[in-house]
Amino acid sequence: MKYEAVIGLEVHAQMLTDSKIFCGCSTKFGSEPNTQTCQICIGMPGVLPVLNKKAFEFAISTGLATNCKISPYSRFARKNYFYPDLPKGYQISQYELPICEHGFLEIVVNGEDRKIGITRIHMEEDAGKNIHESTSGGQGSGNYSFVDLNRTGVPLMEIVSEPDIRSPKEAAEYMKKLRELVRWIGVCDGDMEEGSLRCDANVSVRPVGQKGYGTRAEVKNINSFKFVEKALEYEIKRQIKVIEEGGKIIQETRLWDSNKGITESMRTKEEAHDYRYFPDPDLVPITVEQKLIDGLKASLPELPDAKRKRFVSEYGLPQYDADLLTEEKSTAEYFEKALEKAVEELVKLGVRIDLKIVAKIVANLIITNIFKHLKEEDKEINETPLTPGHLGNLVSCVAVGSTSITMAKTTILDEVFKSGKMPEVIVKEKGLIQISDSSEIEKAVDEVIAKNPKEVERFKAGDEKLLGFFVGQIMKLTKGKANPQIVNELLRKKLS
Repeated sequence: MKYEAVIGLEVHAQMLTDSKIFCGCSTKFGSEPNTQTCQICIGMPGVLPVLNKKAFEFAISTGLATNCKISPYSRFARKNYFYPDLPKGYQISQYELPICEHGFLEIVVNGEDRKIGITRIHMEEDAGKNIHESTSGGQGSGNYSFVDLNRTGVPLMEIVSEPDIRSPKEAAEYMKKLRELVRWIGVCDGDMEEGSLRCDANVSVRPVGQKGYGTRAEVKNINSFKFVEKALEYEIKRQIKVIEEGGKIIQETRLWDSNKGITESMRTKEEAHDYRYFPDPDLVPITVEQKLIDGLKASLPELPDAKRKRFVSEYGLPQYDADLLTEEKSTAEYFEKALEKAVEELVKLGVRIDLKIVAKIVANLIITNIFKHLKEEDKEINETPLTPGHLGNLVSCVAVGSTSITMAKTTILDEVFKSGKMPEVIVKEKGLIQISDSSEIEKAVDEVIAKNPKEVERFKAGDEKLLGFFVGQIMKLTKGKANPQIVNELLRKKLS
């Protein structure tokens, strides 16, 4: 019997606020344990929480970016459970009336468009962190657990998908798309290693064609895209094996062990009634005015999917280039600013431009060369000394023939990264001005042809690939300064 997976993801995104969701304590990561707490976030009797306005606006902005309906009336609830890292004995969350509902994200998997529904987005506070230490040897040896409450009260959004995901690959792509989006609009840094973006997966299997759902298991502790795929692949195989051996799937919570590559049972899965939700009496219900929603919608930047489509239609970029340039908002902004600078310089010089050709040159320099430098130096694009102005100036130098594209991609870019000087200055200082004098280039062409008679004969016999060899030799002879277009024209003329 063939089976298919039914997967829904619950993604917790930590909001990029300076203070916690119901008090003024800092949300800074990595501080000494229990140094960022107050009477409110550690749950002292008699204290009253106050909602962080910025967290509230971030949740609405996320809902708008994920095509959700913003609820005009929303409220907080108490979710009751008892863990050592939950000082109040309950978590302030939302249950019946979340802030956002009925949205979707579109992903592409293996060339196929898929729409993944979003059930709800709600706000809640984070719990603390248990720290486990062990000692051995001597009297009194044993294991000890401590609780760090710095994270208690950090503002979270829980983004709950519909059970529309059908494969581990789709789950990973959905997570990547969601991370891209929350980073793009500036509501979450998406750092999975620090726990800013965490994922729990509800997964079940059913025979292909069956409409009802099977019994699901919740898989926790997934902190990377790679582990999303691996954990789900294992869990799907495990459930199929249990069913085919005549067993029954138990509704439970399981932990992903990345070292062993398996999921392990943690506890039986709670239902909503187990948490005994009820409206939080310390927090008033929220009424969301349309004026606020409209203002937040207007403040959203152009979203990644729209920008990708525009890069293809307006600038004529291949889809692959558009995808790479929009993986990060900072890269997309850098590209457009560099293109703007290049066009400005060319217009000042009186050069007739084709926007799509200039855009392709700028995109190619970023993808092929600048990305390489950034990777080598482990930097983000906005941390490099090569500003959009530098890149625009470099493109104009190539366009007017001051230097060759080969020289631009190598020597000049390397020097800009080292010194931060403008490309036109480097061209003059290092004598990198392109040779466009036909008579001077012709001498180099004649010399290379004279030195390689065997290659000339092979070319004339039909080995056209050797043209690249001759061009390379001429560029070597002229130290990369010869105008490639003139070189090619003269070579073809003389070799024919």
